[in-house]
Amino acid sequence: MLFRTRDVAMIAIMLSAAAFTYKTKHDAEALRKRIHTLESQIQAEKDAIDVLKADWSLLVQPNRLQDLAETHEAELGLRLVEPQQIITMQELRNIPFRPAPDIVAQEDKDPTVTGGVER
Repeated sequence: MLFRTRDVAMIAIMLSAAAFTYKTKHDAEALRKRIHTLESQIQAEKDAIDVLKADWSLLVQPNRLQDLAETHEAELGLRLVEPQQIITMQELRNIPFRPAPDIVAQEDKDPTVTGGVER
């Protein structure tokens, strides 16, 4: 029984189709695994963000901050904000900018040498 050229071509096409199908299935499974891994990482990051938000909400509670301010008032030199300290945006625009310090002049006046750099 001899195979004709057409039969050989059909067998080659079927083997190629089977190989393509196998490769496509393998690639799809690899992508599915990658997607699952990324979804797990995303969920872990969301959980971490939720924990950080909960921690932040505990840290910035007004009562806690007031207690800390009162406890460390002398060390930090904290004072209550007076009403006259609050200004409007127009008043803020009228404040002149501080001129940039002359860095070269400061270096000549400062005798301090730091970091082992020789002058």
